[in-house]
Amino acid sequence: MSSWAGRSAAEIATAVREKRVTPREVVAEHLARIERLDGRLGAFRTVRAEAALAEADAVGARSDLAELPLAGVPLAVKDNVAVRGESLRIGSAATPDTPAGEDHVTVARLRAAGAVVVGLTNVPELCVFGTTEGVHGTARNPWDTSRTAGGSSGGSAAAVAAGLVPLALGNDGMGSLRIPAANCGLVTLKPGHGVVPAGIGNGDWFGMAENGPLATTVEDLRLMLSVLADSAFVERKERTSRKIAVALRSPLAGVSVSRPYTTAVREAAGVLAGAGHQVRRAEPPYPLSLGVTALQYWTAGTAVDAVGLDPARLARRTRVHAAVGRRFLRSVRTGDGRERLRARLTPFFTEHDVLLTPALARRSPQAGPWHERGWVRNVAANTAYSPFTPPWNLTGWPAMAVPFGTLPSGAPCAVQLVGRPGSEADLLDLAEELAELRPWRRTAPLADRD
Repeated sequence: MSSWAGRSAAEIATAVREKRVTPREVVAEHLARIERLDGRLGAFRTVRAEAALAEADAVGARSDLAELPLAGVPLAVKDNVAVRGESLRIGSAATPDTPAGEDHVTVARLRAAGAVVVGLTNVPELCVFGTTEGVHGTARNPWDTSRTAGGSSGGSAAAVAAGLVPLALGNDGMGSLRIPAANCGLVTLKPGHGVVPAGIGNGDWFGMAENGPLATTVEDLRLMLSVLADSAFVERKERTSRKIAVALRSPLAGVSVSRPYTTAVREAAGVLAGAGHQVRRAEPPYPLSLGVTALQYWTAGTAVDAVGLDPARLARRTRVHAAVGRRFLRSVRTGDGRERLRARLTPFFTEHDVLLTPALARRSPQAGPWHERGWVRNVAANTAYSPFTPPWNLTGWPAMAVPFGTLPSGAPCAVQLVGRPGSEADLLDLAEELAELRPWRRTAPLADRD
């Protein structure tokens, strides 16, 4: 492993601030690693090699270098977030190949903190599905390249899990951070509504989509989230006992949960109980109509994002998804379905501080041309493996994916932590405890086979 590629963002930023390494040296090592490994992964749609080195030099010349929290840290950005000078393709042939005039506010904050954008990462078309493939490439799981990295922040997750970058920016409208993080052994947090600037697509999927970080350590996650939110998310010095509900049942009727994921939750519950938390089984009162509500919002968000795009240049699964969603636009715009869900689940979070669930129901599907397959097959595959993430986009409450345990294949398993509005710091503290008591391997074995 090279000297700086594969290290944490916190380590890199500290070394750059102390002038033990230059931003150019750090970025050059990561660019070399991308060149060696990304042909097997498909993490990046475009790599900004020349521009990134020039920007690294600019960071190194800054007079405030010693104060930059992300000094010289290479960063990948999901290809639905504007990066100045780069086109925003959103995984599609239907979007214009026109350079963005300005950085999205989240990218601007990360750059102001000293991060260097090395490239834009692959996504499924219009970021609709929980697998990442399309006209710009297929993102594979670095732990098992026969499997999808997940989606829609699949390229970002693959890049971090393989040590191509220490941090990546993604976003989450129905699980698009948590799904690939769980597949690829990363830690992530979908912040609650309003914590991090959104501005994703045409209306943030009716306010459900949130920008957030992908990282290999909770320390790095805190660091990047603090920059994104312009508010410090530091570890609390004194840990307190919390009331943790443990739920194993799928929120969506008829979806079963495989043994590795239920085992991970039971073992994580035991670890937290041993750490002094009040842990008990308690299933949230999910309504039977949840699957219908989720489908309505999911498809309607795509219907809005597809406005103005040439249907002939969209994949068939995307066209169908948008067509289904147009039928629900009027009812979705009222927000009644989300309000009813929040009202139903709020009492549960007055009795419990945090909900612990499986992150996924089963391992990710095989990597392949899902964009060429039918809409029903795509929806069924997504629903079968990721039923636990959508409720918390509908409510707008914070939720995390945290690596915990392994699948029989040796790939990572994961759990989900969910909290009431404003509980991001509590979730980060619990994730930190799990990391200390049950550490996970930070990068996939692929990263060792240079």
